[in-house]
Amino acid sequence: MPESHVSRHHRTFLHAIPAEAREHVGSSARTFVTLGEARGEFVPAVRISFSVALPLVILLLLGRLDLSLFASFGTFSSLYGRFVPTRERVRQQAIAGSALVACEVFATAARHVGALVPTLPGAWIVVIVGTIVAALTSGLVPRFGLRPRGVLFFVFASTAIATSPHSFPLWVPLLVGGVSVVISLAFSALFHVLGEANTGRAVPAPERVSRADYVQDAGRFSSAALLAGSISTALMIPSPYWAQVAAVAPLSETRRLGQVNRALHRVVGTVLGVVIAAFLMSFPSEPWQTVVWIVVMQFLAEMFVTRNYSLGLVFVTPLALLMVHLANRERNYEMLVPRIVETSIGACVGIAVVVFGLIVERRWASRKIR
Repeated sequence: MPESHVSRHHRTFLHAIPAEAREHVGSSARTFVTLGEARGEFVPAVRISFSVALPLVILLLLGRLDLSLFASFGTFSSLYGRFVPTRERVRQQAIAGSALVACEVFATAARHVGALVPTLPGAWIVVIVGTIVAALTSGLVPRFGLRPRGVLFFVFASTAIATSPHSFPLWVPLLVGGVSVVISLAFSALFHVLGEANTGRAVPAPERVSRADYVQDAGRFSSAALLAGSISTALMIPSPYWAQVAAVAPLSETRRLGQVNRALHRVVGTVLGVVIAAFLMSFPSEPWQTVVWIVVMQFLAEMFVTRNYSLGLVFVTPLALLMVHLANRERNYEMLVPRIVETSIGACVGIAVVVFGLIVERRWASRKIR
């Protein structure tokens, strides 16, 4: 039977694509279904889960879950320094924790400024806060060798608090966030005794960050946060900070292809994670039950996020939504669809920043050659 015209056209089209491009596409597709090699995630996942659970349980017993965002973002310090010796882990957590508390204080101050300037819409204050934090913290990670890379947690902490409908005194983030960081450090010391010593692991060396490197990184992260937040705000989509977080997240990767892959993984993982969040929010629950789900999602996220990013986001997404829901229980289903839309906007902006940076680098290199 003769080959159809459509089949010949399809094969011609495939051969017209460069072999390197086809290999990249195949490699990117495989990352969605490939589970990376286990590195001993169980013990760090348990430690991080305890670090998240204890501050929330204390606030639950005190009847002050309205302060849970400050505690949750303080416990983000426990995410730093996995798979390194205890002394290095404590150093990274202390630096990251101090930065996270500073972001909380800055966002709380921005809420007060917004109240003093009623003509400035609150959404634009969030965009400004996220952009400034992205620029200022971009040099922090390479300078002190923090792992994980990027400004995602700092942008998330500052913008989520700046979006909160409640206004708190500046001592609240200092106290609640600071105590949460101390709890994370205490669990790091405890788990050293329990076996998470990592004595044979290499310590990542801090990178030398020149002024030009810092300006370049600050420009990439801040422009991604500004563009994504501005687009979401202009479209009058609630909570523009989801777009800002999604825009800066891929830029923490060092390779261009990895940055694009991470943006695509974020969209896929977010869509699936919203389905889980919708299920968990579909029935009435007590605050303590929400705390339990947050701890469970945190554990699952830490078990898989380093092995398959999109699978990790399946648990990170309901974790983040439940954190916001715990602090403000009126916000429920209204967060779900905007989360997908804003994540898609942020991922597109992140990819656009990557492509633009690649074009600029190639043009600069060609000028040098000439």
